[in-house]
Amino acid sequence: MDREELNAETAKIYWKEVETFFANGTVIYVSSELDLIDVALDICLDNKLKVQQWMSGNLINKVSDQQALEWLSGDTVLWSVVVKPWVLVQPIKDSSL
Repeated sequence: MDREELNAETAKIYWKEVETFFANGTVIYVSSELDLIDVALDICLDNKLKVQQWMSGNLINKVSDQQALEWLSGDTVLWSVVVKPWVLVQPIKDSSL
């Protein structure tokens, strides 16, 4: 998969639509400091060093229970992209669909 394909696969989605994947432990939070597509591409390319650096810096990680509760109560809209088996999500400033 390349950058263009990943970009075409992104979508705005309400958190409640991702909850099933969260329950399975497959939702990854991506900090707004990072480009969602760059992260997805590095995961596709199995760039373990880069991914580990982001994890160490808390820039990406599994969505926490606290985040999930906040996003649910706030009816939060997120950018999302699927990189099997993961669903990557990133909060967006303009939450209108």
